[in-house]
Amino acid sequence: MSTTSYNCTNDEQRAAALEHAQKAIAAKQLVVMPTDTVYGVAADAFSPQAVATLLAAKGRGRNMPPPVLIPRIGTMEGLAVDIPDDARKLAEKYWPGPLTLIFHAQPTLDWDLGDTVGTVALRVPDDQLALDLLTLTGPLAVSSANRTGQAAAQTASEARVQLAESVEVYLEGGFRPLEGTDPTPSTIVDATGLRLRVVREGAISLEDIKRMIPSALGPDVEPEIWEPANLAKAEPAAEGQEADAADDGAAATAAEGDAPAEPSADTGDTAADDETAAEAPADAEDADGDEADSGAAATEEEPEPVTLSKENPANAAS
Repeated sequence: MSTTSYNCTNDEQRAAALEHAQKAIAAKQLVVMPTDTVYGVAADAFSPQAVATLLAAKGRGRNMPPPVLIPRIGTMEGLAVDIPDDARKLAEKYWPGPLTLIFHAQPTLDWDLGDTVGTVALRVPDDQLALDLLTLTGPLAVSSANRTGQAAAQTASEARVQLAESVEVYLEGGFRPLEGTDPTPSTIVDATGLRLRVVREGAISLEDIKRMIPSALGPDVEPEIWEPANLAKAEPAAEGQEADAADDGAAATAAEGDAPAEPSADTGDTAADDETAAEAPADAEDADGDEADSGAAATEEEPEPVTLSKENPANAAS
């Protein structure tokens, strides 16, 4: 595979870079891009092949799915269901920005981000180059641009040292967040339970979250499981089985054993490893961009079947 790097601080190269990056994503190839936290490695969220390539490039398995970066808050409606009002309030205040939200994924979507348990971690990055690319491509699965266990890349050049020719296009936009500063991962909030729960504190503190949402839980509090109304009076489970109380699949909030793995800081498998989107139920902030890997769970009502194509979710959000 040939690899091309562009200096996106140069207007002429920037235009050519975005065009090449858009074509690479369409061809199921990988692109390294800056975000407001660290650099992320991106793939078409609706291409299982592309997502598998991303995971392989980072050296991780399906148990660490990447989060999804979106161009605008409205795109959330096409990718998630059962969105709590409190989560909407946080999105309206902090997006674009370092906040990753974990939701139940829209069940009608044709995608495979890994072992997400029916959830998805979403974030709108506060970076113009990233937003310009997302506007051209639609939702992208993004994880921090580094090999798992290695330091998160703060420039495209640093990312290239680790990812080499596994990536088709490198978009160099300078240091992220700023030269001489350490990367701070996004804050990951699980919105799949009875109450919002901060899975990981990052750029936005728990205190800031609780100022807006007093009922929000901290990462050290046992999550409360949501039980769909239509299962409340269900007959006892068959012998040898435990009744699935409810949100048995919500990523990052289920009871011990039922809950999906918590997001790995995505875009930073750790705060740094995946801090672009989020690796929580979804790699919630993998690249912080990674900052958000996803997973899913049962919903109170089965939504009416909706046929959502790859383009629809992104466009529905305008």
